[in-house]
Amino acid sequence: MLFGKWSGTEVKIDGQDLLIMKESDIMGVLEDAATKKKAA
Repeated sequence: MLFGKWSGTEVKIDGQDLLIMKESDIMGVLEDAATKKKAA
């Protein structure tokens, strides 16, 4: 997933660092070739 450097809000839940952001902050989604072949 691609998003701007200062997008979202960082939170820590159960020891796990998470980033909460608006859908409009997402610039793109990358998929690897193996995932695309399975879907076809």
